[in-house]
Amino acid sequence: MDSTAASTEVDVAVIGGGQAGLSVGYFLRRTRRSFCILDAEPAPGGAWRHAWPSLRLFSPASSSSLAGWMMPATAQAEPQRDEVIDYLARYEARYALPVRRPWQVRAVTDEGSHLQLQAEAADGSRHGWRARAVVSATGTWREPYRPQYPGQALYRGRQLHSADYAGPDGLAGQRVLVVGGGNSGAQILAELSQAAQAVWCTAAPPRFLPDEVDGRVLFERATQRWRALQQGLVPDDPPGGLGDIVMVASVREARARGVLVARPMFERFTATGVRWPDGVQQDFDAVVWCTGFRPALRHLQPLGVVDAQARVAVQGTRSSLQPRLWLVGYGEWTGMASATLIGVMRTARSTAQEVEGFLAL
Repeated sequence: MDSTAASTEVDVAVIGGGQAGLSVGYFLRRTRRSFCILDAEPAPGGAWRHAWPSLRLFSPASSSSLAGWMMPATAQAEPQRDEVIDYLARYEARYALPVRRPWQVRAVTDEGSHLQLQAEAADGSRHGWRARAVVSATGTWREPYRPQYPGQALYRGRQLHSADYAGPDGLAGQRVLVVGGGNSGAQILAELSQAAQAVWCTAAPPRFLPDEVDGRVLFERATQRWRALQQGLVPDDPPGGLGDIVMVASVREARARGVLVARPMFERFTATGVRWPDGVQQDFDAVVWCTGFRPALRHLQPLGVVDAQARVAVQGTRSSLQPRLWLVGYGEWTGMASATLIGVMRTARSTAQEVEGFLAL
């Protein structure tokens, strides 16, 4: 492990070794450019390493793969978290991608002819990388979002985000409020309701996709929309989107038990729970926030490209303000379905091509 503050020079530095970073690396291999992938995690898997153990994908392995190599078939229809981690580790090794870990990039600065990356390892040692182009692919896991409600500081119970949720064991037998109407809220509610006294509340009524609609259908819809936009057409908006709840097996089972029912949001916290809009107070031992994430872009702050909404203005995936910077895998604003395993391929490929064209000038 490097212990000096010296710099290593490469043509391209990719920040983040999860699915987006590996996908970009796959396409950069086709160029003659030197590149490295800097990953803050101690081992392969990216953000999947921090998901709760029972998390399942929305699609079978055949529709949940990165470019070049299909995810091997799994025992059950939808792959579990650990199967995704194993696939990403094998993918990284299969293509001998130059991942350097664990290095967390703390800051990226503009040095004119290149961008300078300052990274820190878990033991406190530091190292720098100089790159003519940088692809940021850090995702969102490190920036969990928790909304603020009146009285929240007075609440004496436990609060944790879905990013910290490790399964029902630590909450078994307790009164737990699950907050959030997306897929994480539905899946965690389904699991917790079998071990705890779980109540689900959402800001808007949850929207459930038909049982036959899975990630494959959603990706096909995103592809059709992308093609329409490429042709200058106004795309159709069929019912159901990436924000709706996919009826994986555990969620269907919860529906059959009659627990997949969400209450409107509470009004405020009390010392021991929450107060609902009708004035009724209810005690809870814990609250699980399934309220999403924000882009993890603190390392880009020195470049002055991050706006008040914690985003970077882009044309495609290239920064509008910093010509040596690209962003991949953060969500729809960096490409349709780009935060999914199969969906990131399109933007990863176009980004690698753009970077090569830029460096060839």
